[in-house]
Amino acid sequence: MELKNIIFTLFFILAAGIFAWSCRNLVKYMLVARKKDDRFNRIGVRLKRVWNIAFAQTKLMRDPAAGILHLVIFWGFILFLFAVLEALIQGFYSPFNLSFLGGFYSFITFVEDVFGLLVILSCLYALYRRFVLHIPRLEVDRSGKIDAVIILVLIMLVCVSLLGENISLVAMHNFTLGSFEVRPISFPLSKIIYSPDSSSAAANYQIFWWMHIIVVMGFMNFLPYSKHLHVITSIPNTFFANLDPVRNTLKPLNLEDENAEFFGAADIEHLSWKQILDGYSCTECGRCTSACPAATVGKSLSPRKIIVDIRRRTKEKAPLLANGISEGSVFEKTLVHDYISDVELWQCTTCMACVQECPVMIEHVDSIVDMRRNLVLTESQFPSNLNNVFKSIETNFTPWAFNQSDRANWAEGMNIKKMSEDPNGEILFWVGCAGSFDNRYKKVTQAFARLMQKANIDFRILGTEEKCNGDTARRLGNEYLAQTMIMKNVETLNNYGVKKIVTACPHCFHSLKNEYKQFGGNFEVIHHSQMIDQMLSEGKIRLKDDSEKRLKVTYHDSCYLGRYNSVYDSPRNSLDKITELELVEMKRIKSKGFCCGAGGGRMFLEDEEGGRINIERTKEALGTGAETIASACPFCMTMLTDGVKHFDKSEEVAVKDIAEIVLENSN
Repeated sequence: MELKNIIFTLFFILAAGIFAWSCRNLVKYMLVARKKDDRFNRIGVRLKRVWNIAFAQTKLMRDPAAGILHLVIFWGFILFLFAVLEALIQGFYSPFNLSFLGGFYSFITFVEDVFGLLVILSCLYALYRRFVLHIPRLEVDRSGKIDAVIILVLIMLVCVSLLGENISLVAMHNFTLGSFEVRPISFPLSKIIYSPDSSSAAANYQIFWWMHIIVVMGFMNFLPYSKHLHVITSIPNTFFANLDPVRNTLKPLNLEDENAEFFGAADIEHLSWKQILDGYSCTECGRCTSACPAATVGKSLSPRKIIVDIRRRTKEKAPLLANGISEGSVFEKTLVHDYISDVELWQCTTCMACVQECPVMIEHVDSIVDMRRNLVLTESQFPSNLNNVFKSIETNFTPWAFNQSDRANWAEGMNIKKMSEDPNGEILFWVGCAGSFDNRYKKVTQAFARLMQKANIDFRILGTEEKCNGDTARRLGNEYLAQTMIMKNVETLNNYGVKKIVTACPHCFHSLKNEYKQFGGNFEVIHHSQMIDQMLSEGKIRLKDDSEKRLKVTYHDSCYLGRYNSVYDSPRNSLDKITELELVEMKRIKSKGFCCGAGGGRMFLEDEEGGRINIERTKEALGTGAETIASACPFCMTMLTDGVKHFDKSEEVAVKDIAEIVLENSN
């Protein structure tokens, strides 16, 4: 064995040992989390998603400029693994190369050259975007900037050393290529850099080889202590992310656990191992915060900061917990209050834009709601005006102070049957609190009921037996109150043998369809916009025949209908069928739609800082020149109506529900 091989072996054992120790610690720290979380179901589906999101980078490609840049760097690294493997084996046995792979070796050598150059250019462009263009979402603190520079420089050095090896190797072989070698970059550069009688090529090859090995090993051992730890953790994090539709639902708390000392999460040990893995996996790319409606209008909430704070607190506290230490100044602080302020947590609308945009499948909303649960259920610390909301839900079964006995007053004179009178209807119309009590949305309820009557749909309502669906309480962290409402409703629905439900409220729609399953409520649930589209398609409702389009309408996507449940086309289909209307889209639509600001219980909270989310969205809607803003959600309707009033456009622009628009244009 040559001296080079002996030195390399010792160096490799040291570097690999340090890396293994670092990874062991990361796993050890991750397991200080107490909350159970099983993420090993449906392995095939998870592997397919890893391919689509981690390898094909489909989420990153939502921003094509940055997506292509990252795709080149990512795949360059994946393909460089062959070169790294070859170099490592050469460290033990110098004459080794991969030429025995034949035609595949041609592909490897071609990729080394081409991607080596592309990755260098991509890294330079990444530095240009960060430090010259100053892309807002990439702005981080000083340590984050230094970290980014170190990583990008190390990546470039990996490629430079690899190209240096190949250029020198070509010169060593008298400017000839070995069997199956294809080097479109190294070969011409070798002729430019080295003269035919140059004797330095062999020495330079050794220098570049050692440079390559040292940089690769250094890069590998720097990652566990860098914000670029996602290079290691992003693929596992993508694999373990919740699958749809579970991804968009909140996990229930076991409120009957008599040994529970707390509910929700006040610190890292109260989280799940996946939530700590989320912290490890954050790339600090800022896509979540740039999409966040609260951050957009100047509020202090930043989804990126929430996840980075979890990582910071893990680095500080987890090593002590993992080694059985439970005393010291570190334990005088908590994640909530000392790292993440209460104000930040209460500003979240749970719109899921952050989760939608995250390229490594981090689940921000789950962590935010868990911390809200701790504030409400364990510490009883929450905005004072929520006292009335919680009390009203508990006593009146609605977030507003309306009398439960008035819940079905909207249906007077409409000849609508209740389940208590005749439970044998085709479908149950779940009206919801807003549809039952809000004066504006009662008109939507009546419009949709008339459409179903026109289409001869045999439907029923629960009337006073219907209670708040629990969504508002649940998103606000009051899991106890939410479960109380849910279980009462499930009992009522199951007693009547309800199988199919339609509702005009996306929050009711999502809860009944996805989250009631956690409590024994298994129903087929459709949104009223889906039923309207279906009734129109089947000819059960006929529209006026007017070929002249003269009224512009824009449609606002509800977060709980769109991002949560992927219902984008049905409302648009109905509008497109109305010949009097011209649908004009806003800039941010469908999965990139912008929240109205009312979700996550924000409907009942005041704006204490920053701008108002509904004003931002209304401004975008008005910018289309539309004369009608269409919605399919009671909360969205309220927020957009307030926005139109803010701009003094109430006389010029109407805010209407899909049901109202279709009814107005039907025969």
